[in-house]
Amino acid sequence: MALLGAMIKTLMAALLGLVALALPAEAATFSVKRGLNLDQWTTWTGEDKWNDPNAILPYPEWRKFLKEDDLKALKDAGFDFLRMPVDPAPFLSDETLSLRDDLYASVRDSARLINRAGLKVIVDLHLIPAGGNRKIGISQVMDDPAAFDAYVELVRKMAHELSQEDPSQVAFELMNEPIVDCDDNGTNLWPDRQKKLFAAARSSATRLTLILTGGCYSNATSLAKIDPKAIPDDNIIWAFHSYDPFLLTHQGATWAGDFIRYVTGLSYPLTAVPRARLDVALETIRDRIKAEAPWTRRGGMLAYLDEQVAAMDTPDKLVSVMDAPFKTVEEWAKANGIKPQDITLGEFGMIRQEYGNAYVMPAEYRAAYVRDMIARAEAHGFSWSVWGYGGAFGIVDAFDGNKAEPNVMDAIRSLR
Repeated sequence: MALLGAMIKTLMAALLGLVALALPAEAATFSVKRGLNLDQWTTWTGEDKWNDPNAILPYPEWRKFLKEDDLKALKDAGFDFLRMPVDPAPFLSDETLSLRDDLYASVRDSARLINRAGLKVIVDLHLIPAGGNRKIGISQVMDDPAAFDAYVELVRKMAHELSQEDPSQVAFELMNEPIVDCDDNGTNLWPDRQKKLFAAARSSATRLTLILTGGCYSNATSLAKIDPKAIPDDNIIWAFHSYDPFLLTHQGATWAGDFIRYVTGLSYPLTAVPRARLDVALETIRDRIKAEAPWTRRGGMLAYLDEQVAAMDTPDKLVSVMDAPFKTVEEWAKANGIKPQDITLGEFGMIRQEYGNAYVMPAEYRAAYVRDMIARAEAHGFSWSVWGYGGAFGIVDAFDGNKAEPNVMDAIRSLR
């Protein structure tokens, strides 16, 4: 009888353990503070190459260039986690049918590589626009019900793959910067779509912390439209992004609308240089718009430039612009009982150099901006992850195998 009793107790303990695994946690099991976004693509392999394992694997592509020592160096610099963008398009392409299992496994192995370097990881499904030799992008997934359903299934499978990992070391972000609910018509489609994604992920990964966000590029105002009580789960971190003021952080970016490409040469803050020097920079931008912009847009662009400058041309005005997203999120969090440690500033940063553009943002401006944004996030108790490792916004790598100036990394090291 004693033996039978012991066996029953053992069986009950095992059953209770299984029940615990099947229920969502009462709070986020994934806790982080200071992070960096890794690169997504650096050579932009075309879709016609996605059926070639030598072209597509290992995945994501940074695995071909970064080794464990590179990741450990980030740990030594003071980061405790990395946000790992994963382009979902190959998982939705017919070109990869024979490699699909390898792709999922490679994402899991990439997360493990980061963990071995002593860093936690957010696996971020990071859709980008289609075009050229890429058929599927963010617009297709958001506008085509069949494509969205396929994406839901991708989320389910990725969550299952990651469910094998330690939930204190790995979290899962279901969609980066959904482009929906941005129009003036006041649509509010994203909350229901996100609930579908959440349900798919949670059905496959009961212990994994999930990263959720607002619509319209994950901005703070869109996050404040989300009712967190509609998702009955506490094992969630809520994300928002802020690149405010956009006029300064995206100077010269050719992919960020038809206006900002003409803007270069502005300091951060605008008051960092004498007013006469600022006026020369502004006049140069105006001349560029007059010479190069479509004539139907020139008047509007010139007026918009003046409007944006007027909104931040004193220290107090700039503080107001930069503080606004943080205040919006803080008020939303307090109203909904969300703790600051369950909120992350998932992206922020300042461009270094647009690809193919000769202008390079002075490193001291970039470092000053990053310091100011970090100070805001940490004052509110939010975690953060700066964009990004390399490329146009690189703080470690630049283009063509070069290294970025050390200023931003030095600013982050000084936090330790």
